[in-house]
Amino acid sequence: MALRIASRRAFAPLVARRGMASVVEAPKASAIAEPAHDPQAKIKKFQIYRWNPDEPSKKPYMQTYTLDLNKTGPMMLDALIRIKNESDPTLTFRRSCREGICGSCAMNIDGVNTLACLCRIPTDTAKESRIYPLPHTYVVKDLVPDMTQFYKQYKSIKPYLQRDEPPADGKENLQSKADRKKLDGMYECILCACCSTSCPSYWWNSEEYLGPAVLMQSYRWIADSRDQRTEERKDALNNSMSLYRCHTILNCSRTCPKGLNPALAIAEIKKSMAFA
Repeated sequence: MALRIASRRAFAPLVARRGMASVVEAPKASAIAEPAHDPQAKIKKFQIYRWNPDEPSKKPYMQTYTLDLNKTGPMMLDALIRIKNESDPTLTFRRSCREGICGSCAMNIDGVNTLACLCRIPTDTAKESRIYPLPHTYVVKDLVPDMTQFYKQYKSIKPYLQRDEPPADGKENLQSKADRKKLDGMYECILCACCSTSCPSYWWNSEEYLGPAVLMQSYRWIADSRDQRTEERKDALNNSMSLYRCHTILNCSRTCPKGLNPALAIAEIKKSMAFA
């Protein structure tokens, strides 16, 4: 927590949100290269966003690393782990499951918000890869975004089953197969925030607009036949900002690394409120 607070205060005067123009090119001395390589090596350059909250007067910059792809795993996360383990232990990023389940390693890779563990390293060695933290977020350090606001918004929708009556058999709340199928494409969300941080409406209104990920989770409970607070959930969204800042730009659906469709869920919320 101390690190997060320090980073927000120190970083805000320099650049409030992480945008593509918020870095300065690092001097050539910042390049860290693979040791002498054999003729069969496939050397690829990686440009990685760096910023250290312990040096608040130093602007963010891009640092160059080179790796032999023959000695590196196929995914971007493999490259990052190898850089941290063998070249630069100060490089900071989040990661956990390596299987596209936890959402920890969400970042912007070659202009697309995705999960580093699911993103393959392009084999074209003539073109460098550029890696940034999720766009328009406060940065804790290097590739680590501050998710405080995102999780605060997620908590606000009360993402759990709410009932006034106990189950009829006193054991569990039953659901038909048809009703259960309505939740497909929503319960799989891993809250990586790739969709929300790709949304221009969320960039400019993140204090009030809930964003694609949180709205899809909201609809997951609105659509759940076992939940008995449907009207209360919709009433909480019935204002000018929480829901209606969505302008169906569809960046969210294009970038989701799990192949989900947050834009469709948002449209379903709007439709259910319009015809209630």
